[in-house]
Amino acid sequence: MLRLASSWVWDFWLADDGDRYHLFFLKASRALLDPDRRHWRATVGHATSTDLTTWTEHADAVIPDDSPAFDDLATWTGSVVRDDDGSWRMFYTAVSRSEDGINQRISSVVSDDLFTWRREPGRQVLEPDPRWYETAETREWPDQAWRDPWVFRDHDSWHMLITARANHGDADDRGVIGHATSPDLTTWTVQPPLSEPGAGFGHIEVVQTVAVDGRPVGLFSCLASELASSRLAEDPVGGVWAFPAETLAGPFDTAQAYRITDERLYVGRLIQDRAGRWKFLAFRNDDENGGWIGEITDPQPVAWVDGRLSVGSESQLESRDVRVSS
Repeated sequence: MLRLASSWVWDFWLADDGDRYHLFFLKASRALLDPDRRHWRATVGHATSTDLTTWTEHADAVIPDDSPAFDDLATWTGSVVRDDDGSWRMFYTAVSRSEDGINQRISSVVSDDLFTWRREPGRQVLEPDPRWYETAETREWPDQAWRDPWVFRDHDSWHMLITARANHGDADDRGVIGHATSPDLTTWTVQPPLSEPGAGFGHIEVVQTVAVDGRPVGLFSCLASELASSRLAEDPVGGVWAFPAETLAGPFDTAQAYRITDERLYVGRLIQDRAGRWKFLAFRNDDENGGWIGEITDPQPVAWVDGRLSVGSESQLESRDVRVSS
C-alpha cells in the first residue's frame, strides 16, 4: 500500500520497465486540511516497487509550469508509454490559472529514465473538437471534461481514450469515451467518441482497456453524484465500473457497464504481476463514515465470474468456484 505521511494521494497510473513498477499519482499536501482543496494543488508524484506492494517514493515527476502556461495551475491524471526509440512519454491533464481551471487540455512530457521529465518545445496541446464534444463554452457541466488520457498501441496506430462529454443529450447523461489517434505519439488527431451518450453517466473517468486472460475489458470510475438520473434511480451507488469490449480500441457499449467496487475504492487499474497474473489496484476513497482517505491499495486478484470481471481476495474468488486469473 502507498500512504504518504505528508500528502494525500489519489488518481494514479503505472509503467513497467521490466525490473521495477513505476507508480505515478496525484498528490497534494495534507496541510491543506480539507481534501476538497487538493485538486488545484495537484502535482504528479512518483514511487517504485518490485512487487506492487512495497513502494519507495521519489521526487515528483511533473509539477505545474511557470505562468503563464496552459498547465500552470495543476497537473492531473495521465498515462505512460514507451516509444520505439526507448524513451518514455507521459500524457497528462492540464488546467491553467487564467481560466480558473475550467478548461481541460492534454499534453505530454518525455523522459529517458522515468525519473526526469522534460517539456518539449512545440509539443501538441490536445483539446476537444466541438463537432462531437462539449467544450468550455458549450458545456452543461461544472467544468469541461477532457482529461485522463489512456494511451496504448493497437496494430500500427496509437490510441488515446479520454474522459469526455458529448455535445448532445440530457445534461446529466453525456459521458462518453473520447478518442484520438496518432501514428507517432507526437501528432494527434481528435476522433469521434467511442461510446454513445445516454449510457447513464455524467462522465466516464479514468478509462483503461486491457485484455485479461485474452478477453478485452474496460474499466472506468464514476461516483453516485455523477450518475445520470436514470441509472441513479436503479442503483444509487458509484465506484469502479467494468464494461465488455470486443477490442481494446472500441467502439464500446458503456450502457452495459457493471460496478465492480463501491465508492470506498476509486480509479481502478489493472496490471500484470511478475508471474503474469492480473491484479487490481485503486485508491482508498471514502471510509465507513464518509471521510476521505487518499492512499493506494495493495494489489488484489481478479477473475472472470459468469462472464464478468470480479475483484477480491484469493479466498473470496476461490469460494465462488472460479479460477483466479493467471
